[in-house]
Amino acid sequence: MKIPKLCCAVLLGMATSLGTMLMAQVQTIVPPVIPGAKPVAVEHIKIHGAALEGNLEGDAVDRDVIVFLPPSYEKEKHRRYPVVYALHGYSIGAEQWTHEIHVPQTIEGAIAQGANEMIVVLPDSKTIYNGSMYSSSETTGDFEKFIAHDVVAYIDAHYRTIPERTSRGLVGHSMGGYGASRIGMKHSDVFGALYIMSPCCMSPMTGGGFGPPEKMKEMAIAQEKKAATAKSPADLAAQSPGFGSAQFATAAAWAPDPTNPPLYFDLPTKDGVPVPEVQAKFTANAPLVFVDQYIGNLKQYRAIAMDVGDQDGLRIDAGKLHDIFDKYEIANSFEIYPGTHTSAVADRFQNHVLPFFSKNLCFQAGCK
Repeated sequence: MKIPKLCCAVLLGMATSLGTMLMAQVQTIVPPVIPGAKPVAVEHIKIHGAALEGNLEGDAVDRDVIVFLPPSYEKEKHRRYPVVYALHGYSIGAEQWTHEIHVPQTIEGAIAQGANEMIVVLPDSKTIYNGSMYSSSETTGDFEKFIAHDVVAYIDAHYRTIPERTSRGLVGHSMGGYGASRIGMKHSDVFGALYIMSPCCMSPMTGGGFGPPEKMKEMAIAQEKKAATAKSPADLAAQSPGFGSAQFATAAAWAPDPTNPPLYFDLPTKDGVPVPEVQAKFTANAPLVFVDQYIGNLKQYRAIAMDVGDQDGLRIDAGKLHDIFDKYEIANSFEIYPGTHTSAVADRFQNHVLPFFSKNLCFQAGCK
């Protein structure tokens, strides 16, 4: 029997695209230090994720979060600030992403070059399979709600923020770009400006490019065997280091199954053959599939921007999302810049992302 290309695309496509992302964590070009830049304070805190309680995977409910406070925060006790929430990519947590985007240096550099002061928050959403997909799942936990509600509520309660949607920005890179797209579409009541960096996982991954069907079937069966013999999520993760866990991260996020212990998810193939009901769940979580449902929400944003490197395979789907925005006359900017998936991310964060929020967030209460 000829195996359709779709049979492994949701598995191998995820592994392929995320595998590319893993390769360049140390290949980011660092912008030069700006002379005279004032220091940003860094706080490492824990935020309890009520939305993550009871997750079947056993992932941590109390999550690491890194908060960057602007230079004037300590001295100007009555001043309040907008907040930018920045989402990391697959395989890295918030701490590792600080090195990739070179904060606090890039925050300090942006302010020194004229960006308005703001609080920047990096929540950690790494799971046992290296990524939550910022999705809502009984197995992984509701990371979508964790970001949009738990983290935002905690930051507003413990820091001098301007607690209004027009003073909150959301940005993410790679898997975080997927998260910014997904959460941004669904929670325009929480955030007022949106920046999407090199987003992964936009389409259902139904294209080819992964080799002959027989080879894809063989690889899918190998993943099925790992899952079938694993005694726990930790055991499966140990068998699948690095991007080898990407298949299981997506299954846990998008095809949870509370009746299927010990992993509590369903894979989209059985004996290498597609399981349509499960593959439909993967497809339903692709932003290019569900974006039409959230056009009204997207039109509420004060500004939307998206960028991607010209050597990044994700640029095709990013362009498709931009085309949809244009079709619906949603104001947005889209830039394809010279670079790979991660080569320019620190420069983009300093010289494009933070200036974008400086221009498009409200820096006083009551601003519309």
